Amino acid sequence: MTAPRLHPDLIEQLHALAAGPRRLLGVVGPPGAGKSTLAALMAQALGERAQAVPMDGYHLAQIELERLGRAQRKGAPDTFDAAGYAALLRRLRQQAADETVYAPDFRREIEEPVAGALPVFAATPLVITEGNYLLLDDDPAWAPVADLLDEVWYLDVPADLRLERLAARHVQFGRTREQALAWIAQTDEPNARRIEASAHRARRRVTWDEPSSQFV
Repeated sequence: MTAPRLHPDLIEQLHALAAGPRRLLGVVGPPGAGKSTLAALMAQALGERAQAVPMDGYHLAQIELERLGRAQRKGAPDTFDAAGYAALLRRLRQQAADETVYAPDFRREIEEPVAGALPVFAATPLVITEGNYLLLDDDPAWAPVADLLDEVWYLDVPADLRLERLAARHVQFGRTREQALAWIAQTDEPNARRIEASAHRARRRVTWDEPSSQFV
C-alpha cells in the first residue's frame, strides 16, 4: 500500500503558518478519521519547525474513569481533562523564550496517558494539535479551546472507510471484531455525531483521496 502523503497545497499552507511567531493549528474530526496520521505527516513535512501534540494526552486515567463510572464511555467529552488541555494551549501561546513545555501523550498499547512525554521548544513556530473536541461548543468545559487555536482544519473521510479503520484499530488493541463493532455503535458513533455537528466552525476541510493516497 502506498504511504499516505500531503497534497502540495497543504504543505504550502503549513509553511505559511510556520513562517512567523508561534501559531497553534488544530486538526479535528470523528474517531477513525486519521487525525493522528495527518498531524504526524504535517509535523514531518516541517521538521524542527513543527511539533504534534495530541488532545488524547488529556484522557483521564482508566482508574479514574472506573471511579467515575465512565469507563464504558471512554472517549466521550467528559472522559478528558478539558480544562487541563486548555491550560496547555494557553501555556503554548505564551511560552517564554527559555521555556520547554512538556505535554502528555496517549499510548494506545497501554490505553493510558503518559505525562511529560512530548517536549515543545520555544523556537518551534507551529504546534499541531489533533483531537475530537476542538470545536465543541455545546459543552462549557470544551468551549474555550477553539479560541485558543489560530486555525482548525476538519478532517472528513468517507464513513465506510472511517468505520473500517476504527474497527481494525479496536481489534489491533485487544477487542474481538464483535466487541469492536459494539463499542463503535455505543460509544464512538454518538461522539462522532457531536463532532460532525461542529464541522462548520472549521477554517477548512481536509479530505482523503484514496486513488492518490493523499490528504488534500
